Amino acid sequence: MKKILSLLIISALYSCKQDFLEVSPKGNLSEAQVQADPEKLVTAAYSSLGNDHYDIPWSLWPYGDVRSGDAYKGGRDEADIQEFYFLEIFKNVRSDIGNFDGQWFQYYVALGRANAALGNLNKLPDSQFKTQRQAEMRFLRGHWYFQLKIMFKYIPYIDENVPTNEYEKISNRALSNDELWEKIAQDFQFAKENLPPAQTEIGRPNKFAATAYLAKTRLYQAYEQDDKHNVTNINTTRLNEVVTLADQVLGSSYGLESDFANNFMLNTENGIESIFAVQHSKDDGSSFGRLNFGDVLGTPQGIGCCDFHKPSQNLANAFKTGTDGLPQFNDYNAADLDLAANTVDPRLNHTVALPGHPWKYDVNNLYQASWNRTPDVYGLYASLKENVQKGQYIQVGPFYANAKNKIIIRYADVLLWKAEALIELGRHNEAVSLINDIRTRAKNSINLLKLGNGNPESNFNVDTYKPGINCNWTQDFARQALRFERRLEFAMEGSRFFDLVRWGIADTYLNSYFAGEKGKRKYLKDGVFTKNRDEYLPIPLNQIRFSHGLYVQNPGYLQ
Repeated sequence: MKKILSLLIISALYSCKQDFLEVSPKGNLSEAQVQADPEKLVTAAYSSLGNDHYDIPWSLWPYGDVRSGDAYKGGRDEADIQEFYFLEIFKNVRSDIGNFDGQWFQYYVALGRANAALGNLNKLPDSQFKTQRQAEMRFLRGHWYFQLKIMFKYIPYIDENVPTNEYEKISNRALSNDELWEKIAQDFQFAKENLPPAQTEIGRPNKFAATAYLAKTRLYQAYEQDDKHNVTNINTTRLNEVVTLADQVLGSSYGLESDFANNFMLNTENGIESIFAVQHSKDDGSSFGRLNFGDVLGTPQGIGCCDFHKPSQNLANAFKTGTDGLPQFNDYNAADLDLAANTVDPRLNHTVALPGHPWKYDVNNLYQASWNRTPDVYGLYASLKENVQKGQYIQVGPFYANAKNKIIIRYADVLLWKAEALIELGRHNEAVSLINDIRTRAKNSINLLKLGNGNPESNFNVDTYKPGINCNWTQDFARQALRFERRLEFAMEGSRFFDLVRWGIADTYLNSYFAGEKGKRKYLKDGVFTKNRDEYLPIPLNQIRFSHGLYVQNPGYLQ
């Protein structure tokens, strides 16, 4: 091998000539090329949606699931990507951690591509093509800023009109918390007004995707925070906007999948519930295809590698139901899940791999306890939603990736955003039917949850809320039902922690979680959430240095 490599290097050197330096680099686009074909920058901006990495995942599983108590970090042990362990217990979360800097950097690379495309599009003569592509790029820019906002809170806002030599003069505190939300909302508003109701090319956002993302932005904006991240007010004007926007999406051709499973399988992707999704692929001419590389660590060790992103015992317990078919809000965690004794919500079996049960609906491949890499540390569960059937993986080095799409917004999101807004507006009686739509779909999603003999995998028992019959539907009860439903519906999809922060309950919820979980998982014994600090990540030290100290660190963190 050494001789072959040497020959290749010598051959390459002899083939080089002086005029090599005059050849345009193949990876760069000249100004003339871009003006002749503005789609190239647009395509580059779209490609950022698939440019994540296993330790810089766009799915945000370490930040939204592991930090929320829905998942354990997993892997070999605590030292395996130790930075995610620090996130899990909220200790040693420092501004010099490279993963945070990498996440920040890659977000701004993606934003730079959207801004570059917009800057070029702005120079074109007015046309329907120009306006639509501008709307698409502003949708993508809004998406990236939204992700940055929920992770870091205070960020520098840069659009296509800011010269590059001015970047270092823009502080991450130039805009207030609300002003930053408003900038993000403006991008989605423009996209909403200028995108078509449907796109001929799958993967481009349409009017309803922009409307839905605007509703999500307004919902987050409604929970007003002070500089220490305390929720000080819930803005009813914003909540009413959420209701109006949600109604526009709910009145479209989108809807709930008949089976919950259809949202998480390769052969049913881009279905009726998928409002916006990242399009992954294989065999597309690139080195490895546009694989879902950000989620490769979640593959069980029994399939290949690496057994991260493990559902917690607390999450599994949450799927238990009472004899009335309703969640057990107050005592679900009093005893651990016993499949022989407990009835459960079917979403348990769609979300959590259980030993002895079919792996991803394949009765010929049962998930085994032996598939777990470190069961004495992280238990026996594995995450199902981001995974695929055994024959659908693509090996990339030691990793096992897949080409299944990543849904960013689905119809169920919009139903529950509207329900949440109605409950906080005191219109909780209007929310019960929306939550029941979700529960009815869960109840009916059992066709694929069968063992090889045709029997159900588990003892399923789900019912809807019936005010005055099986519940007293007060505002407080409705709020509890909504928040529990969001957990069950979107478990392991990277959003739970951000819900807790939005509601202003992260400290009480997570410290209660640690109190119960540390007796089951010894490595969590030092876990504690510090209010007014841990709601957001620190501003990366590298970025503070690059700004020559202009960026202000988040409360509670060392500079």
